[in-house]
Amino acid sequence: MFENLNWWEIGALLMLALLIFGERLPKVIGDGLKMLRGLRNMAQGATADLSRELGTDIQLEDLHPKAFIRKHLLSEEDEQALRKPLQTLFDDVKQDLNGVKTELNDVASAVDFRKSGTPETAAPVEAPRPAQRYDLDAT
Repeated sequence: MFENLNWWEIGALLMLALLIFGERLPKVIGDGLKMLRGLRNMAQGATADLSRELGTDIQLEDLHPKAFIRKHLLSEEDEQALRKPLQTLFDDVKQDLNGVKTELNDVASAVDFRKSGTPETAAPVEAPRPAQRYDLDAT
Protein backbone atom coordinates (compact mmCIF):
# COMPACT_ATOMS: atom_id res chain seq x y z
CA MET A 1 0.00 0.00 0.00
CA PHE A 2 2.79 2.41 0.83
CA GLU A 3 5.37 1.07 -1.65
CA ASN A 4 5.63 4.43 -3.45
CA LEU A 5 6.32 6.38 -0.26
CA ASN A 6 9.66 6.62 1.49
CA TRP A 7 10.06 6.86 5.27
CA TRP A 8 10.20 10.66 5.29
CA GLU A 9 6.88 10.94 3.48
CA ILE A 10 5.22 8.42 5.80
CA GLY A 11 6.57 10.37 8.80
CA ALA A 12 5.23 13.61 7.33
CA LEU A 13 1.80 12.00 6.84
CA LEU A 14 1.80 10.79 10.45
CA MET A 15 2.71 14.27 11.68
CA LEU A 16 -0.07 15.76 9.55
CA ALA A 17 -2.54 13.23 10.96
CA LEU A 18 -1.38 14.14 14.48
CA LEU A 19 -1.94 17.82 13.75
CA ILE A 20 -5.40 17.22 12.24
CA PHE A 21 -6.77 14.73 14.75
CA GLY A 22 -4.69 15.67 17.80
CA GLU A 23 -5.62 13.70 20.90
CA ARG A 24 -8.28 11.74 19.00
CA LEU A 25 -5.68 10.09 16.71
CA PRO A 26 -5.47 6.75 18.62
CA LYS A 27 -9.28 6.47 18.58
CA VAL A 28 -9.42 7.30 14.84
CA ILE A 29 -6.76 4.67 14.08
CA GLY A 30 -8.60 2.10 16.18
CA ASP A 31 -11.89 2.86 14.43
CA GLY A 32 -10.21 2.56 11.03
CA LEU A 33 -8.68 -0.81 11.91
CA LYS A 34 -12.03 -2.02 13.26
CA MET A 35 -13.70 -1.00 10.00
CA LEU A 36 -11.06 -2.85 7.93
CA ARG A 37 -11.52 -5.99 10.05
CA GLY A 38 -15.28 -5.74 9.58
CA LEU A 39 -14.94 -5.40 5.80
CA ARG A 40 -12.56 -8.36 5.65
CA ASN A 41 -14.97 -10.49 7.71
CA MET A 42 -17.88 -9.47 5.46
CA ALA A 43 -15.93 -10.46 2.33
CA GLN A 44 -14.93 -13.80 3.84
CA GLY A 45 -18.54 -14.43 4.90
CA ALA A 46 -19.80 -13.64 1.40
CA THR A 47 -17.31 -16.04 -0.21
CA ALA A 48 -18.21 -18.72 2.33
CA ASP A 49 -21.92 -18.26 1.54
CA LEU A 50 -21.25 -18.48 -2.21
CA SER A 51 -19.11 -21.58 -1.73
CA ARG A 52 -21.83 -23.23 0.32
CA GLU A 53 -24.61 -22.31 -2.15
CA LEU A 54 -22.70 -23.34 -5.28
CA GLY A 55 -21.12 -26.41 -3.72
CA THR A 56 -17.60 -25.46 -4.84
CA ASP A 57 -14.61 -23.89 -3.16
CA ILE A 58 -14.55 -20.18 -4.07
CA GLN A 59 -11.73 -17.84 -3.15
CA LEU A 60 -11.98 -14.05 -3.07
CA GLU A 61 -9.92 -13.84 -6.29
CA ASP A 62 -12.46 -16.06 -8.04
CA LEU A 63 -15.19 -13.44 -7.75
CA HIS A 64 -13.94 -11.60 -10.84
CA PRO A 65 -16.57 -12.40 -13.51
CA LYS A 66 -14.12 -13.77 -16.10
CA ALA A 67 -12.31 -15.93 -13.55
CA PHE A 68 -15.62 -17.16 -12.09
CA ILE A 69 -17.02 -18.22 -15.48
CA ARG A 70 -13.76 -19.80 -16.56
CA LYS A 71 -13.34 -21.77 -13.35
CA HIS A 72 -16.88 -22.76 -12.43
CA LEU A 73 -19.13 -22.66 -15.44
CA LEU A 74 -17.03 -23.57 -18.48
CA SER A 75 -15.20 -26.79 -19.01
CA GLU A 76 -11.88 -26.85 -20.82
CA GLU A 77 -13.56 -28.06 -24.03
CA ASP A 78 -16.22 -25.34 -23.87
CA GLU A 79 -13.58 -22.66 -23.48
CA GLN A 80 -11.64 -23.99 -26.47
CA ALA A 81 -14.86 -24.18 -28.53
CA LEU A 82 -15.57 -20.52 -27.77
CA ARG A 83 -12.00 -19.46 -28.37
CA LYS A 84 -11.40 -21.32 -31.67
CA PRO A 85 -13.54 -19.16 -34.04
CA LEU A 86 -12.12 -15.97 -32.57
CA GLN A 87 -8.58 -17.31 -32.79
CA THR A 88 -8.97 -18.21 -36.48
CA LEU A 89 -10.46 -14.78 -37.16
CA PHE A 90 -7.54 -13.15 -35.34
CA ASP A 91 -5.03 -15.23 -37.32
CA ASP A 92 -6.71 -14.28 -40.64
CA VAL A 93 -6.67 -10.57 -39.81
CA LYS A 94 -3.05 -10.79 -38.70
CA GLN A 95 -2.06 -12.53 -41.93
CA ASP A 96 -3.89 -9.91 -44.04
CA LEU A 97 -2.24 -7.06 -42.15
CA ASN A 98 1.19 -8.63 -42.61
CA GLY A 99 0.50 -8.84 -46.36
CA VAL A 100 -0.49 -5.16 -46.45
CA LYS A 101 2.65 -4.28 -44.50
CA THR A 102 4.92 -6.07 -46.96
CA GLU A 103 3.17 -4.40 -49.90
CA LEU A 104 3.59 -0.97 -48.30
CA ASN A 105 7.26 -1.69 -47.66
CA ASP A 106 7.70 -2.68 -51.31
CA VAL A 107 6.02 0.53 -52.49
CA ALA A 108 8.08 2.62 -50.07
CA SER A 109 11.34 1.04 -51.22
CA ALA A 110 10.39 1.56 -54.88
CA VAL A 111 9.66 5.24 -54.28
CA ASP A 112 12.74 5.87 -52.17
CA PHE A 113 15.52 6.44 -54.70
CA ARG A 114 18.23 6.12 -52.08
CA LYS A 115 17.34 2.46 -51.58
CA SER A 116 16.78 1.69 -55.28
CA GLY A 117 20.09 3.24 -56.33
CA THR A 118 18.72 5.07 -59.39
CA PRO A 119 18.53 8.78 -58.62
CA GLU A 120 18.03 9.63 -62.33
CA THR A 121 14.59 8.00 -62.41
CA ALA A 122 13.44 9.60 -59.20
CA ALA A 123 11.53 12.86 -59.28
CA PRO A 124 13.59 15.88 -58.30
CA VAL A 125 13.11 16.95 -54.74
CA GLU A 126 12.69 20.66 -54.16
CA ALA A 127 14.66 22.18 -51.34
CA PRO A 128 12.48 23.55 -48.57
CA ARG A 129 12.01 27.29 -48.68
CA PRO A 130 13.48 29.23 -45.79
CA ALA A 131 10.96 30.71 -43.44
CA GLN A 132 10.00 34.27 -44.46
CA ARG A 133 10.66 36.87 -41.88
CA TYR A 134 8.31 39.75 -41.51
CA ASP A 135 8.99 43.00 -39.79
CA LEU A 136 6.29 43.15 -37.15
CA ASP A 137 6.98 46.81 -36.37
CA ALA A 138 6.42 47.87 -40.01
CA THR A 139 2.70 47.19 -39.97
